[in-house]
Amino acid sequence: MTDISFTDLGLSPAVLQAVKQAGYETPSPIQAKAIPILLRGENLLGTAQTGTGKTAAFALPLLSRLHFSSAAPALLILTPTRELAIQVAETITRYAAHLPKVSVVPVYGGQDIGIQLRALKRKATVIVATPGRLIDHLERNSIDLSEIQAIVLDEADEMLDMGFMEDVEKILSSIPETAQRALFSATMPVSVKKIIERYLGRYSEACIESKTSTVEKVRQRYLTVRSEHKLEALTRVLEGEEFDGMLIFVRTKQATAELSEKLEARGFNTAPLSGDLAQALRERTINRLKDGKIDIVIATDVAARGLDVNRITHVVNYDIPYDTESYVHRIGRTGRAGRDGNAILFITPRERKLLKMIEKATRQSIEQMEMPSGEQISERRILAFEKNIADTIENNPLEEFRSVVENLSEKLSLPVLEIAAAVTYLAQKGQPLFPEMETIETLTESKSSKSKNEKASFDGDFKEKKRIRKERKDGLDGVEEGFERYYLAVGRKHHVSPRDIVGAIAGEADIPSAEIGRIKLFDAFSTVELPEGMPKDIFKTLKKMFIRNNPSGFRLMTDEPPPASSRREKPFRAKSTHEKPFKERSGNKPPRRTRRFGRH
Repeated sequence: MTDISFTDLGLSPAVLQAVKQAGYETPSPIQAKAIPILLRGENLLGTAQTGTGKTAAFALPLLSRLHFSSAAPALLILTPTRELAIQVAETITRYAAHLPKVSVVPVYGGQDIGIQLRALKRKATVIVATPGRLIDHLERNSIDLSEIQAIVLDEADEMLDMGFMEDVEKILSSIPETAQRALFSATMPVSVKKIIERYLGRYSEACIESKTSTVEKVRQRYLTVRSEHKLEALTRVLEGEEFDGMLIFVRTKQATAELSEKLEARGFNTAPLSGDLAQALRERTINRLKDGKIDIVIATDVAARGLDVNRITHVVNYDIPYDTESYVHRIGRTGRAGRDGNAILFITPRERKLLKMIEKATRQSIEQMEMPSGEQISERRILAFEKNIADTIENNPLEEFRSVVENLSEKLSLPVLEIAAAVTYLAQKGQPLFPEMETIETLTESKSSKSKNEKASFDGDFKEKKRIRKERKDGLDGVEEGFERYYLAVGRKHHVSPRDIVGAIAGEADIPSAEIGRIKLFDAFSTVELPEGMPKDIFKTLKKMFIRNNPSGFRLMTDEPPPASSRREKPFRAKSTHEKPFKERSGNKPPRRTRRFGRH
């Protein structure tokens, strides 16, 4: 971990102002290493896992260093997927909030190209693109790369693994030789090494290696909830868990104050702890936690560094940390002095990869947690209420209050038990003993997939697997069992290849190539086999799909034969490395198993 701050890195005042507004206190390890290199104008090879803050590592220095006075794009960022392109574009827009000449435009497949053309005409200076759609724009001459000052390849290993090698090389060869280049990759396969050798030139490295190990006495659990449900889920965890002292970690100093206020409003005794607080106030907050005057502290990483309080039984990662080193540092605040500790990690559906990264780096699995139910919370509230009543009876003079109850009983002709029930009802209104709680969907592995009636193949979160091909027995000629045949209004004369079809379907519907069946290519049309049970929303999406700028005409094939002019044509069938044993194929090299997708 580094002790430097963003103000020490030499960022421009406008960019630094945006960083401060975002609430970031200290750079992550990859940011601390990469930012000075890029500020010096050097090429960079960055090696770091997903979730380590790579976007800021390249965006902050390049926004500080580049000149955005020209109408032509000055900065180009390539990403493997449209989701990442959108995310990176939104992040850079926030960092460029005080740079009036910076206009960020994301360019990706699946969006109407007309929308992108109109956006590009408004003098875009930063382009965030997927390779396939960028090639389409280059062919249309709607994007000019002649004045690019810097290019970044984000998640290069995933990009090349998806079959974009040819497109990436074409793009890099169109970039001016004087342009600064940065490549970020979690791994270094052969394809990435080739790009580095051919196009990166002389470069400096920023490598972040994982050297972490976890605390064995800490029970680690995770809860998957959507962002909008996190506060409610945290509230239930606080009520459902039996704890003494608790640390809740968030990413920014603003979040410490905001979350503390929201929890205070819900009846919890909390305090924020961030680098913005004066040292005396920070020490006072820690002492209050040690003395039991407060039970919950909401903190950032830098504020909690070195914090050692034995009564902390729970650490909650409300915001998943940037890197595994931060995670280990956080959960090390519990389980002190030989005691058992508890660590709870909140993740959103998009952060599943970060969870796997933490498990891999720590060599320890994290168990899934059940959301505390309404019944469990009711039981805890009743126990707390009973204890509060017992303590009140034992420690307070109640004679005058007994007289009030006796007089009320006589006046209303009611038994004391009825009055006690009414008083209990009034007392618990702020925190009902029998709460009616809305259902919060916790996204377990089973719930995150579709129902059994909808094929898991259309869920978008599957594992690739080998299939044993079996043909259907219902008379539909040659179609694989469990699949249906679909028609596409594009063929050889449209210069379409099976790779384009696979890439378009994978990009639009998030269907992995392993789940796309046999493709037959004719002159005027094509057919493709996809798993049965396609949801309506995915079908509508694929109907609107374009393949090499041509409407797909996607529809389910009927029993009607194809047009007579095309019926006798020899179908095109993509070569399969599984059709013949390896020894029967020419050459001595093993078949390439790189997963290939087409354009997004």
